[in-house]
Amino acid sequence: MELDNVILSRMLTGMTLAFHIIFATIGVGVPVMISIAEFLGIKRKDPYYNLLARRWARGFTITVAVGVVTGTCIGLQLSMLWPSFMQVAGKIIALPLFMETFAFFFEAIFLGIYLYTWDRFKNKYVHWILTFPIMIGSSASAMFITMVNSFMNTPQGFTLKNGKMLNIDPIAAMFNPATPSKVFHVVTSAYAASAILLAAITAVLYIRGKRGIYYQKALTLTMVTTFIFATGTALAGDASAKFLAKHQPEKLAAAEWHFETSRGADLILFGTLDENNHIKNAIHIPKFLSFLAGGSFDTKVIGLNDFPKDEIPPLSVHYMFDLMVIIGFYLVLIPLVFLFIRRIKKWSEWNKPLLWAIVAGGPLGIVAIELGWMYAELGRQPWILRGYMKVAEAATTGNGVGLTFILFAILYFILAIISCVVLIKMFKNYPAEAEFNERFL
Repeated sequence: MELDNVILSRMLTGMTLAFHIIFATIGVGVPVMISIAEFLGIKRKDPYYNLLARRWARGFTITVAVGVVTGTCIGLQLSMLWPSFMQVAGKIIALPLFMETFAFFFEAIFLGIYLYTWDRFKNKYVHWILTFPIMIGSSASAMFITMVNSFMNTPQGFTLKNGKMLNIDPIAAMFNPATPSKVFHVVTSAYAASAILLAAITAVLYIRGKRGIYYQKALTLTMVTTFIFATGTALAGDASAKFLAKHQPEKLAAAEWHFETSRGADLILFGTLDENNHIKNAIHIPKFLSFLAGGSFDTKVIGLNDFPKDEIPPLSVHYMFDLMVIIGFYLVLIPLVFLFIRRIKKWSEWNKPLLWAIVAGGPLGIVAIELGWMYAELGRQPWILRGYMKVAEAATTGNGVGLTFILFAILYFILAIISCVVLIKMFKNYPAEAEFNERFL
């Protein structure tokens, strides 16, 4: 396969998004966990929860710093790699992009105040309240950037004439049909992935012999929040499926290998396709695709055969969708098992098989985020702006995209190594026990 500018531009953008989404997800979810931990520490007068908040906040600063760099790269690449798209849509997406930057600065300002005002207020709730603008800023940042992606999926708020957008209404463009379900899904999944990632880190420490109350409280808190947020993500996924059935039926049909328009459509899990698009070795859940699409087992689901062949998304998105959904259910099941066992107290919740299952949930949560965004982007193909502009029409015709890809790959590799080394040294050289004894004893 020849690597032309279109493919190279897609590869570079995909690599940047895949790397950035890790830090963006943590940046959205961890502030919520910090706020919950500090609130419990103040309310219960429990120093262990206060210590949790302190340590999570310290690590959070590293992910924010890297997120800034990679987020800047995305903005740069929009103009550099997709100039035709920016020429057409730039006037509309400029507002949410500006608001995303403003939300980040809002978050960063209060994060600095929060970090440097520990133990400075007589009323401890004043310091806790500072987590609110941090949470609002991080979640708003995710919301505004998701609005850009939503607009690309269901564009509105303009009229297109001779390749130019006229009668632009940025607010209508931002609040397009895709926005509610996409924002709901992005935010809840970021919360869930962050909670299970923190739980996985705690489980690793527990497996390595850490047995203090600090670790028990950390694991219990992260498991409770994982269950709550993962359940919210499942609800968001249901809303997203119903949105797709109505506004992007080809995307839902590609995810489920649904070729013929019909009622009572089966949900297809895994399997393979032959040269005639016949499904083999798949798991069929009778009529469940119809239920997912419209809340009824008799809902009519449009098939791929009703669309032009050159407008059908790649059918490989089927596997991305399946894996994302399965991981989502896993993140609901594991904390539910943990909390059930903890409740009945007949089997220690600190047993190694369960702890290893929690450890697996950490990377799986991030994998689910990656798969979700891959499905969102590939499922929109061949469009960059659905119904108006295809990806092949939007890519740069300039030289040097291949070299740029290599340079950015090196940058992301260096950032990944530095981030891991700094985070490991930050906590390994100052373990929780030592910090607790220094601060509270």
